[in-house]
Amino acid sequence: MIDDFIKSYIQKIVLNPEKVNITMDIGNDGTTCDIVIYASDADVGRIIGKNGKMISSIKTLVSACKAKNGMSYKIVVKSI
Repeated sequence: MIDDFIKSYIQKIVLNPEKVNITMDIGNDGTTCDIVIYASDADVGRIIGKNGKMISSIKTLVSACKAKNGMSYKIVVKSI
């Protein structure tokens, strides 16, 4: 659910939306989740934004889900 939201949101701000890929890895304890966003080299800067404001806003939206399901999320952006 959250990965679909992030993918659709990221695809709207990047230049190469077909290259965006999201992976989720839920920890052994079931309370942590690592979300990795893979994008092209040219789009990583767009995802992070000036002074990290774009990725910060994405993290804020995702952290709101913690109130609903109690899971902590960590978001990482990597280039492919």
